[in-house]
Amino acid sequence: MLLMSFRTFIALIVVFVFFGVTTPNFLDVPTLIIVAKHVAVNAILAIGMTFVILTAGIDLSVGSIVGISGMIAGALLTRGIPLDVLDVTIFPNVIETIAISLGVGAGVGLINGLLITGLNVAPFIATLGTLYVARGAALLISDGATFSNLVGDPNLGNTGFPFLGSGTLLGVPVSIVALVIFAAVAAYVAGRTPFGRQVYAVGGNERAAALSGVRVNRIKVCAYMISGFCAAFAGLVIASELVAAHPASGETFELNAIAAAVLGGTSLSGGRGTIAGTLIGAFVIGVLSDGLVMLGVSSFWQMVIKGIVIIAAVVLDQMQRRMYRRFALEAQLG
Repeated sequence: MLLMSFRTFIALIVVFVFFGVTTPNFLDVPTLIIVAKHVAVNAILAIGMTFVILTAGIDLSVGSIVGISGMIAGALLTRGIPLDVLDVTIFPNVIETIAISLGVGAGVGLINGLLITGLNVAPFIATLGTLYVARGAALLISDGATFSNLVGDPNLGNTGFPFLGSGTLLGVPVSIVALVIFAAVAAYVAGRTPFGRQVYAVGGNERAAALSGVRVNRIKVCAYMISGFCAAFAGLVIASELVAAHPASGETFELNAIAAAVLGGTSLSGGRGTIAGTLIGAFVIGVLSDGLVMLGVSSFWQMVIKGIVIIAAVVLDQMQRRMYRRFALEAQLG
């Protein structure tokens, strides 16, 4: 049981040791920083996804939210907001641009939550629909073109966007600092607040939670809004790092986010999981991906290996659940 509980952490150590031995310079500080920057985007996505899965839901739209948030930022920085009636164009500054993009991400999450709670649409179907809507909207914003050179214009007061993806704070990349902040806040909310306890209650037994006074629909909507917010921030980090926004950005990212959460011990049936576990799961996937690239492994084999890891994680999760049930039954029988 102890080995099963710490399986993801053990897997992370094994992966680090393996690539540290087989790949030159893998454990050098510059390499580890690059790996951590790559992990940060998926980990932030996975943090939002964890709240959704804890409520026994799923969010397939996060990859498309990544794309549309970057495109909105690109449009605001390069085209501004045209007001044809007044014959003027407003160019928001970087803070306002980021806030608008994050608001759109949370708005898509709100729509997901309302579809699921208000219209009783299955989470898989609802978020699959918004996946296509958000991706289509991202393409429509620029007719499928890329917004490039997102450095802003000093005369318009909208410079500084690249700092989010490539800047540093006290020598630490901003994206890594953001991951630490997101993880700390999420861990506190999930483990120390009434909202967090209610999220677990809804996922563990929705009917019992409702009977005990938990506003189930409100909790679910908030969980999807958190997921959309995290996805939008991840999209901004990617656009900032590339200094460009592409409408196809974020494709299949939802699968990596789900994989990180499940690998970290979050149960797809809801009610069980931790933010710390999700972070470890994200690092396992990130280190595995970057390590395989450094070893020169074919991208086709990388997909195969990642799929095997995800399947193994789900199988082990099911085994752990059966073991818990068996031990609980034995304890009841004396």
